[in-house]
Amino acid sequence: MLTRKVLVLEFDEAPEIAMDRICDMGWTILRAKNLDETKTILLENEDCVVGLAVIPDGRESLPDDLEKVFLANRSMEWIALLPESCLTKLMLCRFVAHHFYDYHTLPADFPRLLVTLGRAYGKGRLKSRFHEKGQTNGAFQMMGKSPVMLEMFSSLTKIQKVGSPVLLLGESGTGKELAARAIHTHSSRSRGPFVAVNCGALPTHLIQSELFGHEKGSFTGASQRQIGRIESASGGTIFLDEIGDLPLDLQVNLLRFLQEKTIERVGSNRSIPVDVRVIAATHIDLDAAMKQGTFREDLFYRLNVLNLKMPPLRERDGDIELLARCFFEQFSRERNPRVTGFSRQALNVMSSYDWPGNVRELINRVQRAVIMSENQLITPSDLGLEKRIGQRSRISLEDARDKAELETIRVCLKMNNNNVSKTARHLGVSRVTLYRLMNKFNII
Repeated sequence: MLTRKVLVLEFDEAPEIAMDRICDMGWTILRAKNLDETKTILLENEDCVVGLAVIPDGRESLPDDLEKVFLANRSMEWIALLPESCLTKLMLCRFVAHHFYDYHTLPADFPRLLVTLGRAYGKGRLKSRFHEKGQTNGAFQMMGKSPVMLEMFSSLTKIQKVGSPVLLLGESGTGKELAARAIHTHSSRSRGPFVAVNCGALPTHLIQSELFGHEKGSFTGASQRQIGRIESASGGTIFLDEIGDLPLDLQVNLLRFLQEKTIERVGSNRSIPVDVRVIAATHIDLDAAMKQGTFREDLFYRLNVLNLKMPPLRERDGDIELLARCFFEQFSRERNPRVTGFSRQALNVMSSYDWPGNVRELINRVQRAVIMSENQLITPSDLGLEKRIGQRSRISLEDARDKAELETIRVCLKMNNNNVSKTARHLGVSRVTLYRLMNKFNII
């Protein structure tokens, strides 16, 4: 039987709550007195998906870095236990409405609390399974749940188990270096170095020296011996990005290394054995390059023992919103906590955009929007995609519903002199639901 754990975070001066009745129902209690203890417990108990935060009377708000705790376990569902007097604190209520699954006023009504715990646990388990089934894969946050990404993850797992050369193909910005690092990290060479070289960024006259090294005095300016990138990767992996930009004469040297597993430094005729796995990547069409005579066919077949195609973002059905929310979560904690998410229009525009710069472009646009936006919800304009909206004569059903809800809540609040409890009763919803809607529409 699966053990059900609940983390109880009791802030300073929080009222003592007897948890015996929760224990009697089969729950394991994990207690924390501060945020550091909470982070440690969550990192050591990844199967804990429910938390109780006991908030003391007099609190106007919660600690600024509490949000970081929520990142320790993304499947976690939190329930707030707080004195009824705390419900008059607007900032505290907004935080609870935005981040917590539910709240209960003290003294605790244990039968009702146990029901809420069970529901929160069920939701947390569902979220946990969702994460396990391919949202993220590998140690470098390669995210995706689309069929093409799940297929890519499957191929990546197979490639990691062997030591043959790998050729990564795909457009710029699709994550070829992330894939190379994942292959290295999960291979038998993971304890060795991972050395990345962008062949297209190196000056032509320095490429040979950079890759193979040089001896002192081998050319003007060579004041001392230099170990090349390939040699420095011995025992690990060398990642040769933009291999299609490598000049033909250097392609010959690289081919010799792949065949003989030895290198010669510039200015030396001594062969040096090097044990290194080669992963190469390019965004160009190597078949066309071979026909044009700019890429050697024999080198292609040496590199192309195993190959992996990185899908462009426009072909990753369902991944754009997933990635955008992930990057938003990262940047919003570092830059602009006022921004709480994306507007539906922004999500729609992102989903229909072609993303010529792929994931790299998505990262840049989301980061810029989080920093520069003056809205609570990021708009197409914040993303620099306002011209992509198009001329639509009809708004979506969701947009119309949001507009109607916003106007109704404003009118009811005014009628009830901004009394949230009366307004919630008037609208026929719970206070926590009303607080969530007020947070969604930025109603203060």
